[in-house]
Amino acid sequence: MRPERKRSLSIAGHRTSISLEAPFWEALKEIAAGEDRPIAALVAEVDSGRGELNLSSALRLHALAHYRKLAGGGA
Repeated sequence: MRPERKRSLSIAGHRTSISLEAPFWEALKEIAAGEDRPIAALVAEVDSGRGELNLSSALRLHALAHYRKLAGGGA
């Protein structure tokens, strides 16, 4: 797998940096585009519901759940 890429985004009015592998960034961009919203809005939604989980892990799990649902495997 390709190395992690760090990106900075504004979420709920504050800047944060997120490290994810390139395939996860690509997946999140596809998910956001399919929902006709910016990736920052998708990240903010995941951030607001992640509980104690770190944001990078929550984003990976969100992408996994999305594609499992599409494949008919449930969330």
